[in-house]
Order: sequence, then C-alpha cells, then structure tokens
Amino acid sequence: MSKPSFVYVTYIRTTPEKLWAALTDPQTIGKFWFGITAESDFKPGSPWALKFEDGRTADIGEILEAEPPRRLVIRWRNEFRPELKAEGWSRCTMLIELADYYPDRGGKAVKLTIHHEPEGGGGAKFIEAVSGGWPKVLSNLKSLLETGDIAFQEHAK
Repeated sequence: MSKPSFVYVTYIRTTPEKLWAALTDPQTIGKFWFGITAESDFKPGSPWALKFEDGRTADIGEILEAEPPRRLVIRWRNEFRPELKAEGWSRCTMLIELADYYPDRGGKAVKLTIHHEPEGGGGAKFIEAVSGGWPKVLSNLKSLLETGDIAFQEHAK
C-alpha cells in the first residue's frame, strides 16, 4: 500500500521572485497564513518553525533545500496537536515554475506545486489535516499576490 500524500497545484499571476519572497518572508507569511509566522533564514540546514500569534509553536522543521526562486523543501513536524506530532516527520516540497498563458495577450502566471508527504509509514491524520489547510492558505496567498487582500479571515486554533 502506498503512503498518503497531498499534492496541490495553483496558478498565481505574479513572478517567481515575488512568489519566493512571499513564501519566505515572515511578515508576508503572517498575512496569508492566518497570523502564523515563520522563523527561519530559509537556507539549507537551517531550523524552521511556524509560530502562532500568541507565541506557541505550531510546526517545526529544517530547510532541506532552497533554490530561489524555484524550489523549497522543508522537513516538517506538527507540534501542537499530539495525534499529528505522534505521526512524525513529513516533507513539504514547493516548486515554482513560470507558466505563460496566452503570451500573445501578455498573460503570465507562476505555477506553484505543493507536495506534502510523510517521511515514514503512516501519516494519514497529518495528510488529512494539511489537505484541509493548504487550500485555504494557498488561496489567501494567491489573493494577496494578485489583489493585495486575502480570501479567508479565520485564524488557526
């Protein structure tokens, strides 16, 4: 049996450089991720953490790969839900590709692919959780980059 994984693809009207900046800037992350911010310098081997507005740690990990503005890979573990933490580590790969649509009309977009999968066996509860979270986070990211505002206002618990 294959292990569970989550893959999400979206197209954003922006540049790879602006998308990379949004994915790695703590202030911008806080805007589209319901107030959660990231702590990292986003260099390979560096620690990485997502923090709630009240300072609690949501997730921890390590930057495994960082190739601006194309590829970011994070080793990731949930810290605030015991049943998810018990499932262990996962790997989140973010791929950024330039996608030209209707180039004769000047249409350009960036394709963002998120692939999140457990490192070991199991991980079904974690994948179920990210399957509900990533679409809202990425919808906010897309809205923020294209319009300057976010789509969802709810905060993570």
